Amino acid sequence: MTTDGTGDTAMGWTLRNLRDVEDVAPKYGFEAVGEARFPRADLGAEGTGLAYHRIRPAQRQAFAHRHEAAEEVHVILSGGGTATLDGEEVALRPMDALRVSPRVARIFTAGPEGLEYLVFGPHLEGDGEMLPADG
Repeated sequence: MTTDGTGDTAMGWTLRNLRDVEDVAPKYGFEAVGEARFPRADLGAEGTGLAYHRIRPAQRQAFAHRHEAAEEVHVILSGGGTATLDGEEVALRPMDALRVSPRVARIFTAGPEGLEYLVFGPHLEGDGEMLPADG
């Protein structure tokens, strides 16, 4: 059994720790807001999209986004806060699973304990659209 995180692509699997995946937030000047890690390539995933987000306490994501075709499921790991979905605010707590249809604009805000969550969905190149944080 391999435990070094390299995986065995010949056998059809890959293991990576999400903390070892590059945090791209600093690359775009968003390190004060939190972390954003996208391990799809690190895992060798072809059709599955995965993201790990950590938003610092009382911070809001720097921008909203939506998709043309990709449905997403957001799973809250720890902390809490809100998701604003096409202008409607929804409270979030640990172990909540939030499904979001493609065309729904979404942005997340952390509560006083911060917000940590995973996002799952299909990987569709060029499908995302960034929107202003205020709507």
